[in-house]
Amino acid sequence: MHRSWVAGAATMLIAAAALAATAAGGPQVRGAAAVDTARQLAADQEPGTWMSSGRTYDEQRYSPLTGINRDNVGRLGLVWYGDVDTERGQESTPVVVDGVLYITTAWSMVKAYDAATGEKLWEYDPQVDRAVGQVACCDVVNRGVAAWKGKIYLGALDGRLIALDGRTGKVVWSVQTTDPTQPYTITQVPRMVKGMVVIGNAGAEYTCRGYVTAYEAETGKQAWRFYTVPDEPGKPTTPELEAARKTWNGPFWKFGGGATAWDSIVYDPRTNLVFFGTGNGLSWAPDIRSPGGGDNLFTASVIAVNADTGRYVWHHQLVPSDAWDYDVTNPLMIADLKIGGRVRHVLMQAPKIGFFYVWDARTGKLISAEQFAPANWATKIDLKTGRPVENPAARYTVDKASLVYPAPLGAHNWHPMSYSPRTGLVYLPVTENNTGFQQLAADKFKVNARTYNTGTISGSAEITKLYEAPGAPPRGNVKSYLQAWDPAAGKEVWRVDQKDFGPAGTMVTASDIVFNGNWSGEFAAYDARTGAKLWSAPTQANVVAAPSTYTIAGQQYVAVLVGARGLPKGQVRTNPLSANNSRLLVYKLGGTASLPTAATSGPSTITTKLDPPLFTGTNEQVIDGQGSYARVCAGCHGPNAAADKSIPDVRYSTTLRSISDWNTVVMDGSRASRGMAAFRGIIGREESENIFHYVISQANKDKAAEQAKAARP
Repeated sequence: MHRSWVAGAATMLIAAAALAATAAGGPQVRGAAAVDTARQLAADQEPGTWMSSGRTYDEQRYSPLTGINRDNVGRLGLVWYGDVDTERGQESTPVVVDGVLYITTAWSMVKAYDAATGEKLWEYDPQVDRAVGQVACCDVVNRGVAAWKGKIYLGALDGRLIALDGRTGKVVWSVQTTDPTQPYTITQVPRMVKGMVVIGNAGAEYTCRGYVTAYEAETGKQAWRFYTVPDEPGKPTTPELEAARKTWNGPFWKFGGGATAWDSIVYDPRTNLVFFGTGNGLSWAPDIRSPGGGDNLFTASVIAVNADTGRYVWHHQLVPSDAWDYDVTNPLMIADLKIGGRVRHVLMQAPKIGFFYVWDARTGKLISAEQFAPANWATKIDLKTGRPVENPAARYTVDKASLVYPAPLGAHNWHPMSYSPRTGLVYLPVTENNTGFQQLAADKFKVNARTYNTGTISGSAEITKLYEAPGAPPRGNVKSYLQAWDPAAGKEVWRVDQKDFGPAGTMVTASDIVFNGNWSGEFAAYDARTGAKLWSAPTQANVVAAPSTYTIAGQQYVAVLVGARGLPKGQVRTNPLSANNSRLLVYKLGGTASLPTAATSGPSTITTKLDPPLFTGTNEQVIDGQGSYARVCAGCHGPNAAADKSIPDVRYSTTLRSISDWNTVVMDGSRASRGMAAFRGIIGREESENIFHYVISQANKDKAAEQAKAARP
């Protein structure tokens, strides 16, 4: 249904009638994707439409719908599902406009379904070169599309911004937003701002310089660009970047600098500001990145720019001289909160670092920053300066190790949180984790554009000693939970512990229900005021994405895309197209559909003998394992786990099927007679397991690249 707000009584009456029909679940122009500024601003008048990833400009992921409530949620059942034909992580929130549901999948594919029946209307594959997966720091994922004036916008992994026809999926225009010779990637949702589409990028661990760009939505022509770190001296600059240069030392620009804005971007119509967060610098180790010190602006910062021009307005650097991969690209959200007896228009974020931030949206003045999860890198945030009060023990050097929490995974990462204006609570997935850090000697740091350049060591004798000390936490991922947080009071109200470790996005409705998936193969509904579990359904897959909800013909539906690394414990593969059971699941009251239960291996498309098991490790294990592999294994088995000599190629090893078999060879030396000596005493079992997961990850990337090559005409 096209929304055209022009003068004239007749036009206004037609528009009002159309709006009422849509809100009531009445007739719609299927596939029109006719979102514009007026319609997006009036989103609450169409509660049955989920027209952007966060539903509204404020990104609260709150639905005014009440058809599914605490009294009847027990009757919620699956009504249809769609098997997804990719594996890896599925992170997209379904967008539903004019009767059509749109999702993205791994490898930046787009699929459009009839939102009522599940009929697939069209699909689009941008044909991303699988080799790009090598520089996709945290999987080949995509978090969703944007809809605007008949078009669907996609940020592809290889740096393209693509506009598709909402009815057919045909390409309208495509623009390369990054230098294709550099290891940039895009996994985020494009945001629509006043007739422009705004997008960032990722790649800070490689050799990338961060920036955010706005393009004209109709043509793809660049409107403005904001760089997040200074360029080489003598190059064109801006006043804020000239000032930022004073916070850096050394020739950092040779390696990009990092500070990529790879996830959250929020537009606030009331202040006419665009907000986004930035990531780490290159390298993680500050002494390598900026010898001699410095805060290194604008790494680990939240930045506000003018929506029309992209000009700087304000910023807050949450982690000066970041040493721990503490990106603050995590979801940002706008809300009106009653604080100190008056209503404040605020920007909120629960970043990796474990402190929940509330700012005045217009000025950037810090209102509060209370701890929402365990953190030992800082004791508190100084509200006067905005700077963290750091724990000196968290800083590391070449000679000194540190044990730090949260780990780079963070207390809260990209997984969407939601906010209910009814309860005044934010619902966020929290993870507790930790890791060890030690700096790599500067003379041993060699930048490689195709591998992580962290400048750190996470497996050393010094780190092991810290974990063996009395009172040390168990290393790695500890636990995860769904938390209800009061942002006005700065305190936790309730939490629900998850059985298995793993975060997933949330959504909340006006009937005081929070929807959230988990890594036990379950999609569940909770009472938004108490945390009591009201309903759950099996997903046969791990869940990381956030759901959305909509109405068709007056009936409320809830949709969630499932699929992440591995499978839930005890779960067999039931999707012939995806080894991790990736699917789109759609529910409504009285739904009677069911998922298949028979195990299947699915059709094989492998054209070589490279056939690794499904990757089930973590990003941290891959990062740690990559460093350990380079130090311990690459001299014989080749760089990037690919043999370039007569030594066996570990990507093909049968020991990848079992960590026990792997350790029998690596740690115990069962193949010593054939030249593979035992590494016991050189590395520990945890470091061995990290290498194991890294090799599996690399083998899966190479397998995908071979399949893509074989499929080319």
